[in-house]
Amino acid sequence: MDFEEHAAKPLLAGYGVAVPASELADTAAKAKQAAGNIGPCVVKAQVPTGKRGKAGGIKLAATPQEAEAHAANIIGMTIGGWPVEKVLVEAQTKIGRELYAAIVNDSATKGPMLLFSHMGGMDVEEAAEKDPGAMRRLPLSITTGLTPDIARNAISGLELDGVANDLVEALTNLYKAYRGLDAELLEINPLVITEGNTVVALDCKLTVDDGAAPRQEAIVPLAAPEKLSPIERKAAEAGLKYIELDGSVGVIANGAGLTMTTMDVIAHYGGRPANFLEIGGEAYTKAKTALEILLENPNIKSLLVNFCGAFARTDVMAEGVVSAWKELKPDIPIFFTIHGTGEDEAVRIVKEQLGIEPFDLMDDAVKAAVEAAAAPSVGGKS
Repeated sequence: MDFEEHAAKPLLAGYGVAVPASELADTAAKAKQAAGNIGPCVVKAQVPTGKRGKAGGIKLAATPQEAEAHAANIIGMTIGGWPVEKVLVEAQTKIGRELYAAIVNDSATKGPMLLFSHMGGMDVEEAAEKDPGAMRRLPLSITTGLTPDIARNAISGLELDGVANDLVEALTNLYKAYRGLDAELLEINPLVITEGNTVVALDCKLTVDDGAAPRQEAIVPLAAPEKLSPIERKAAEAGLKYIELDGSVGVIANGAGLTMTTMDVIAHYGGRPANFLEIGGEAYTKAKTALEILLENPNIKSLLVNFCGAFARTDVMAEGVVSAWKELKPDIPIFFTIHGTGEDEAVRIVKEQLGIEPFDLMDDAVKAAVEAAAAPSVGGKS
């Protein structure tokens, strides 16, 4: 779940990180009213993507009338594929220095990591190009978290002694927010030192683990709507986990891990997956719906079905896919690889009802599907 700035900042403030006063407005008139309450302000497009300033979505306003004019121009823009429907009217801050701080999930250390840089206010990639050593990366123990000593180490040698205590507090509070919100990413860019030597977060990017939704019920309604294609929206309404990609090899597998592995192997053999679609759990009962949705993608030239049963029975999943295939009669080749609980029965169903023999090895099935997508042929194994 991604959270726009207007939703993320109050959550951050709840953990003790200072943020400027602000009001949300969905019309130019409301932006004018907000600016009248706040004074000199910044009018900021609210979309769950970056580079808003470069797109013209962030403007300074000295008066309510100027804020109204900026809001009128910004609302209705499209930034990063997202339509701007509202703006945040935020009090201007007198900036002395811009920093960057973030807590992220790090795949290499399999734990949280603190990122800190003295080059805030610009893209991370741009900062790295200007100074490869600008970004400090400090792996954190999930058991001890971000201690004051680690925070002091992160800011050492950067001429920040005058605000060191406040920065340490801000960074440790940032970590508390990361843990408390079940975040995958919590980024402040810029984290500023004001001319009055206070520490304030001028922006906030927050991504929360979808799996934490039951624990985060209070904030789930604040999340930005997902950007879905028509097919993805249809799948979501059917209760299916589907992501549309730009490849030509369709994928149906049970379980997210197996689906991701299958996609990686497709790429390994020179193909490109057309989708993520897993029918694990009760979703295996929706095989026909899943297949209908998948086949709406005209780029799919072959279909790979990869089932590995542990608790879920592969014969039940195969029965659903085979029945749907016979009813829909798609004109593309299909390839199966099946292992696990119910494997013998599943293989028999595929062979008897479709005349196709599943592959013993996933790699062989993937290679066949990739080749078929490049030069369509009859599915299965001879």
